[in-house]
Amino acid sequence: MSTIKTVCVYCGSGPGTNPRFIEGAKAFGRALAENSVRLVYGGGSLGLMGAVATSVLDHGGTVTGIIPDFLRMRENALTRVQEMIVTPDMHERKRLMFERSDAFVALPGGVGTLEELVEQLTWKQLGRHAKPVLLANIDDFWEPLFSLLSHMRQTQFIRDGLKVDILKADRVEEILPKLKAAAAQVAEAEKNLAPEVARRL
Repeated sequence: MSTIKTVCVYCGSGPGTNPRFIEGAKAFGRALAENSVRLVYGGGSLGLMGAVATSVLDHGGTVTGIIPDFLRMRENALTRVQEMIVTPDMHERKRLMFERSDAFVALPGGVGTLEELVEQLTWKQLGRHAKPVLLANIDDFWEPLFSLLSHMRQTQFIRDGLKVDILKADRVEEILPKLKAAAAQVAEAEKNLAPEVARRL
């Protein structure tokens, strides 16, 4: 996992109230395309979802949309993408999004965005994967969540042995460099055996 070839983006199917959210989604889509990183996302053409995917396509990049059948009409599935996968339910959608992605980025969004993000954080906390997870903190959108995580640490529901490993980028141009640096560290760590394992050999 020393390189980032695909990034899964979680984000809102609406535009939000702040124009910088859409601007950030478009800027990140362009950055993905210019760095030859494939976008994996929820398949819709509306809101931030549509903005990031359309921007990738407009700048010559590649996109995989993964959408459950019942949302194809509601979220107006984006037909321009190179690959569109229709799943029978949300669980299959999330499984495929995980399997096809090297890293995860959460742009501003609602309950669905939060649910997908927290699932990845939970799996990472439990040691089920080591893929980077990053919050794109456009105009401080995610600050309430960072405050909640801090409160959870203070009240010891997030304990030392169960840290939440999450990256933060306040500017769109920081996102890919931070993901690549984190992926490189994981790859390097995986080359080294844990001391207790090495002693047994």
